[in-house]
Amino acid sequence: MEKINSGVIIRNGKPVKGEKTEEGRKKTIAYRIMSAHDTGHEEGMFHIRFDSLTSHDITYVGIIQTARASGMKKFPMPYVLTNCHNTLCAVGGTINEDDHQFALSAAHKYGGIYVPPCLAVIHSYNREMMSGCGRMILGSDSHTRYGALGTMGIGEGGGELAKQLVGQTYDIARPEVVLVYLTGKVRPGIGPHDVALALVGATYADGFVKNRVMEFAGPGAASLSQDFRNGIDVMTTETTCLSSIWTTDETTHAYFKDHGREDAYRQLSLEEGAYYDRCIMLDLSAIDSMIALPMHPSFALSIKELKKDPLKYLSEAEERADRQLNGKVEMHLKDHVDEKGQIHIDQGVIAGCSGGIYENIVAAAHILEGASTGNGEFRLSVYPDSQPVYKALVDNGTISTLVSAGAVVREAFCGPCFGAGDTPANHEFSIRHTTRNFPNREGSKPNEGQIAGVALMDARSIAATAANGGILTGADELAEDTQPIVPMHFDSSIYAKRVYDGWGRADESYALRFGPNIKDWPEQPSLSDALLVKIVSHIDDPVTTTDELIPSGETSSYRSNPLRLAEFTLSRRDPVYVSEAKHVQKEDRDRKEGRYSEELKQVCEAFKAAGHAFDPSLVNFGSAIYANKPGDGSAREQAASCQRVLGGAANFAHEYATKRYRSNCINWGMIPFVTEEGEKLAKGSYVLIVNAKQALEEDRPYEAYVLKDGKAEALHIETGALTEEEREILVQGCLINYYKSLKA
Repeated sequence: MEKINSGVIIRNGKPVKGEKTEEGRKKTIAYRIMSAHDTGHEEGMFHIRFDSLTSHDITYVGIIQTARASGMKKFPMPYVLTNCHNTLCAVGGTINEDDHQFALSAAHKYGGIYVPPCLAVIHSYNREMMSGCGRMILGSDSHTRYGALGTMGIGEGGGELAKQLVGQTYDIARPEVVLVYLTGKVRPGIGPHDVALALVGATYADGFVKNRVMEFAGPGAASLSQDFRNGIDVMTTETTCLSSIWTTDETTHAYFKDHGREDAYRQLSLEEGAYYDRCIMLDLSAIDSMIALPMHPSFALSIKELKKDPLKYLSEAEERADRQLNGKVEMHLKDHVDEKGQIHIDQGVIAGCSGGIYENIVAAAHILEGASTGNGEFRLSVYPDSQPVYKALVDNGTISTLVSAGAVVREAFCGPCFGAGDTPANHEFSIRHTTRNFPNREGSKPNEGQIAGVALMDARSIAATAANGGILTGADELAEDTQPIVPMHFDSSIYAKRVYDGWGRADESYALRFGPNIKDWPEQPSLSDALLVKIVSHIDDPVTTTDELIPSGETSSYRSNPLRLAEFTLSRRDPVYVSEAKHVQKEDRDRKEGRYSEELKQVCEAFKAAGHAFDPSLVNFGSAIYANKPGDGSAREQAASCQRVLGGAANFAHEYATKRYRSNCINWGMIPFVTEEGEKLAKGSYVLIVNAKQALEEDRPYEAYVLKDGKAEALHIETGALTEEEREILVQGCLINYYKSLKA
């Protein structure tokens, strides 16, 4: 794989080094699609209205509640409400099913599309029913990626969907575009996860495609089946790119035709003279069976390389995990290596929008035909990604083959991807064709002494390992071709019989159905002239994921109840954060009633003595955290909103891992500061931004000071580029307040 950190131009259908021109930049597929959805006339900016929206049952309640509070009367575009996350209705009593009933009633009232639980995972339904060449889809899930079907998908926090629902736009500076030029053909045993993990491993750490659009093309792309392309594409999220798009061809055309939507196809091709800011040259024939070791998809290497020296690589993984978990719990990966150097695996899972794809499961079954997963420690679970896929697998005998080999076949459910299904035992080693292997994504609780190791692998290698009794085996070690051609028949009647499609048929009189756990957002204060914050958590980890900011798994049941969910904020990374934030919040309530704690009095006096006096009755006072690089992973807005409802007023970071997390902070009224002086922001220190409101309104530098051990010193902070609307949202205190101000 070659990364070219300079511009290339398409000449005779191939990339060659060339100089950037404005005309060339406008010839990329990505630019053509985004400009077609641009409603503004601002040079260098896009103001996008999407063709459709999509959410699942962890996020849609909060989005609809936000949009309702902001004045929404009906959905202005198709909005797909899937139910593939909070589908274990025994968790939390009735509250998960209460959310589902809320969504169904909202689909009636506002004109939405309701996909019942276990019928399809969010991205599979959107691939099958909502994608289309040249379209754009915005989803409140980070893996909103449909580029292989000619559709630009973007995953964002719920605030961005709420904006679309009230007629506003998705505003973004024109992103750079990276050409991923594929050559060669994959070898037997190689699947889409192998290609994806190699790509993530090569691009994540150095941010090569961060916040850029990845555009896939080349003869290698044309050699891949549509399912294979989809399987690579959904994992582009893990590179931290903004979105993805592929050239389309007769393979794509056949997919749409087979799904009864031939009119959704049009050819998207490389255009002569198109300019790309960067380029990745990827030879598919050079890809081996891959594995991403705990605890990130970018810790990727070939299975062949791992097996040469397992103790070395597993020791490195243990050391990384120990640093990441601050020594709270030890991961025992080396214990899985026997005296022969073989690595013993306890569990295999093939699931979700990346693993549960039809061809992955067919290939796994082909490897397992006549074999046995064994009756020892190892077990295998398979989750087809939609009911139409499940039916096709039943019809062609694939399900029978899997069950006969000892696999357990489950429903369309995203649980194994975020800790709500097939949680391993403590210290077990699980291999998964899912999207992520972050800490506790498999369901363990490191802060309670639990840990399990999760490695990402392709379904083919998981099946090869299963057939070998749980001993780690790459599918490229098998002699035979592991990718049989078994065409899928898509039965659209399954959706016709169960999906409620209310698009274009909103019924304003229809009553929303609320459960006792569905609560409105607490009111948030607008910004005053000055802002005073106390740092209640300081995190120096290289990266802080959204799963650490607000854990997934069993907490998901409370995502419709802002205050109850907030009790879990940072619980697996900084267990005292909630109590510390609540203490500041109580001090703020007392302050507003004229009662000042001794600590707050001393802080005010210390700043005054340093020449930075302020009126404590007029200042905004709240808590804040410092994290080196927060926000990698999920798009869910609760990673920010939970801090806000606990009184969070700002975040400080060296940089933000993703645009979507930064956007979540903005939409919830927490100023996303960046600073090179993070060492000054120790836990317990106070930061005073004297001109917070004025700096936002007038785009001026911030005048900030940090108080530590009674001494105040200047602190250099910035927010980076903010749109005019983002500045006003921060001044108003949150997105809901902003829309209320527009109506006032």
